[in-house]
Amino acid sequence: MAQLKFFTERLKLRLVEMADLEAIHLLHHLAETDQYNTLGIPKDLEETNVIMDGWINDHQKKNIKNYTFTIELEKGGFIGLIALKLSSSKFNSAEVWYKINVEHWNKGYATEAIKAVIRFGLDRLKLHRIEAGCAVENLASIRVLEKAGMTKEGRKRQILPLKTGWMDSFEFAILDEEWKA
Repeated sequence: MAQLKFFTERLKLRLVEMADLEAIHLLHHLAETDQYNTLGIPKDLEETNVIMDGWINDHQKKNIKNYTFTIELEKGGFIGLIALKLSSSKFNSAEVWYKINVEHWNKGYATEAIKAVIRFGLDRLKLHRIEAGCAVENLASIRVLEKAGMTKEGRKRQILPLKTGWMDSFEFAILDEEWKA
């Protein structure tokens, strides 16, 4: 499964590799991408390396539960990350998260990438449901999730430990039958 990749109209998504270390480290250090990030900024390349090592090890397992993809422009160039974290097989669902470099915001790339990962999860992995959460103040991500076809289902109170303090999260989801419709 380590060679998994797919293309959209303008993007290429592929599983992360150690060669992506510097680009991913830079992405995590951008103040704009860190604003609603619960991971926090890794203090150095070694800490980013440890995080990425976990992602890459997940991709080597027989039954992958966490897919972490780079988002690249089709003509080349790293612009972000997107991941699909599967739940237990009983629930047949997953959670999607993403991060896009601020230089590529407001161009539709996040929506395009999420739609591709939703398609992968629902069509290829045969999931029943894909979820996403975002800070209630993150208006751009709310729009992205809605454009990707996800429905706002609720609000979790003070669930996100951000630099600014505890923040509520809106919860979104899309079901396989909605995707097929």
